[in-house]
Amino acid sequence: MTDRVYIFDTTLRDGEQSPGATMNFQEKLRLAKQLEVLGVDIIEAGFPASSDGDFESVSQIAQRASGDVQICGLARCVIRDIDRCWEAVKNAKNPRIHTFIATSPLHMAHKLRKTPEEVLRTAEECVKRCAGYTKNVEFSCEDFSRSEPDFVCKIVELAINAGATTINLPDTVGYAQPEEFASMVKYVMDHVSNSSKAIFSVHCHDDLGLGVANTLAALRVGARQAEVALNGIGERAGNASLEEVAMALEVRKDYYGLKTGIKTEQIYPACRLLSIIIGQPIPNNKAITRANAFSHESGIHHDGMLKHRETYEIMTPQSVGRKETTLVIGKHSGRNAVRSKFEALGYSLDDEQLNQVFDAVKQLADRKKQIHDEDLMALVQQEIYRIPDSLRLRHVSVSSSDAGGVPPTAAVLMDVDGIEKSGAGFGVGPIDALFNVISQIVGREPELEQYAINAVTGGMDALGEVTVRLRENGSSAVGRGNHPDIFVASARAFVDALNNLAKREKEGKRVHSTDQ
Repeated sequence: MTDRVYIFDTTLRDGEQSPGATMNFQEKLRLAKQLEVLGVDIIEAGFPASSDGDFESVSQIAQRASGDVQICGLARCVIRDIDRCWEAVKNAKNPRIHTFIATSPLHMAHKLRKTPEEVLRTAEECVKRCAGYTKNVEFSCEDFSRSEPDFVCKIVELAINAGATTINLPDTVGYAQPEEFASMVKYVMDHVSNSSKAIFSVHCHDDLGLGVANTLAALRVGARQAEVALNGIGERAGNASLEEVAMALEVRKDYYGLKTGIKTEQIYPACRLLSIIIGQPIPNNKAITRANAFSHESGIHHDGMLKHRETYEIMTPQSVGRKETTLVIGKHSGRNAVRSKFEALGYSLDDEQLNQVFDAVKQLADRKKQIHDEDLMALVQQEIYRIPDSLRLRHVSVSSSDAGGVPPTAAVLMDVDGIEKSGAGFGVGPIDALFNVISQIVGREPELEQYAINAVTGGMDALGEVTVRLRENGSSAVGRGNHPDIFVASARAFVDALNNLAKREKEGKRVHSTDQ
């Protein structure tokens, strides 16, 4: 048995099903490129049959990917899904079709409304359909952890005979316990006569906080593919997080004796990029990637760290890409310096994009004493990788007071479909006033479901990052904005969400896949 573990990243598919984590086309392309840089083996780029937008993004990712990474599309065990999936991934240098069907008595009876015999026939037919397109076929037993082991053995043996080369055994609802899950995985591998012809994979959800533990337990008993997501995002409580699985295997090589192809110094840049794209800050106590993972407050810890770092640190910040931030970009920096800096951060900008972001850097430098890498990453996301705007904010002015009888006021100047419009009004607070005025200008009345502020970096002049979620007429959308002035950042986020709402209404309702 090989000691190589294949990392299957599902951030762009299962991760995007996380509430508020929807990404636009450019953002998906950018994140896919970073996943390649990170060194993942397989990118599950989406569920092509779910929508035209998902089909197009999977297709473009497939066409642009190098031959070093496999591009995978998800398909139910439905012939039309499989055909659509192949159309999306077929131009990849290394394509994969991932098809799945439920195998637990609960799912078969109440969701599929099929007998076990019907499920067996459907699985065989659909795996054969996949194998007619490519030799790289993955088959998943949805809700494996609540399935009957002998039935799983039967369907897995059938799937391998039909052409599956990877078998995925998911803990779909995060129900299993580590020893129990490892035992189930080993049972299937030991009792399937042709198991040596396939790589066994696990996909663990985190409903009980055991996604990573279950994944690692399964790898110890012979699974050799881990299905994970950056920052652990995904349906409900999320998936096993890529960074935690990868660093557990790296730091504890002595225990697991396993290795991956992950370039660990790219972990933080990848997780930070996702955080910026979806507007969800990495929690301060998040393992591996957040600053507190390498912060020490206790005097006992200080004493140990000063004497020898390894007394309280089992890995260095540098090993996951958290390096000391240095001031290399400012108001006096030239275009070449800005281009070089962004290239070092993993962004390849054409001349038009460089000019756009260069002006934004100069404006930011006039407001901030220090510009950090995180500021620049947030800036390029705001200025370059976004949906083309029908609404564009130009200027805002806000006034507030604690004096009784003087309500907060806001004035806004913006473009609506290329036409300059302005307005002013009141609110119970300055943010409320801003949002009221913008709503009046565009003629919409969305409900504000979420408003969150995050400081991108430390310091009194930190770049503020605001996320809002709006709902109107049954649709919801997330907007993001950043600026040293939190009122401007809030207005940008609100306008961004309105643009995303409009785009979603044009596309129609998106059909999400069942998480597997």
